[in-house]
Amino acid sequence: MVTGASGGVGRAIVLALAGEGVRVHLVGRRAEALGDVAGQVGGTAPRPLVHRADLSHDAEITQLVARIQREVRTIDILVHAAGIISLGRVDRAPMEEFDRQFAINVRAAYAVSQGFLPMLKASQGQIVFLNSSAGLSGRAGSSQYAATKHALRGIADSLREEVNGEGVRVLSVFLGRTATPMQAAIHQAEDRAYEPERLIRPEDVASIVISALRLPRSIEVTDMTLRPLQKPGS
Repeated sequence: MVTGASGGVGRAIVLALAGEGVRVHLVGRRAEALGDVAGQVGGTAPRPLVHRADLSHDAEITQLVARIQREVRTIDILVHAAGIISLGRVDRAPMEEFDRQFAINVRAAYAVSQGFLPMLKASQGQIVFLNSSAGLSGRAGSSQYAATKHALRGIADSLREEVNGEGVRVLSVFLGRTATPMQAAIHQAEDRAYEPERLIRPEDVASIVISALRLPRSIEVTDMTLRPLQKPGS
């Protein structure tokens, strides 16, 4: 299952998983966009299943978990790719924006993980948290977003300690600037030229995640930090 599956890195991971023959559950708020991604899956892969859900609402997460439990026996892989960002300095960033980012970036990932843990434990599955370099260090103008990503790292680290003994692997991927619609919007807000050719490609992130998921069960990669080789503006 991939949250935030309608675009960016989430979409790339969906297509990469499908390319490995995995049946993927696509989760996101925009049903039409999810359907477009599902339509891009090749005919040799199992048909993806689309689930429209607003993960900022507990009731919709509960309904999502119940629906998938009815449809399948288990979940082998859970990828948290849903996320939002709002920039602003501490002295002026609205608290409403902090609450909105916390709801999607932190609370939703926690609730979704909690809901699907029984299925993941049964399959000795794997959980991937798509994090950000902001989860390692905060910068001016991104305190709210950085705080949510630091919190997401804390969830992943604690969860790993709790479920490793039951055969579940937990990976955090800390991404630098990646060529996605979200990053294009950030560049516009910063009044900077958007040069996607200098950024990480979503397809490369997906390839690295797939490689980690395919590792022998004798090993676990806990954290990966990815950054563009060519720095923007260099």
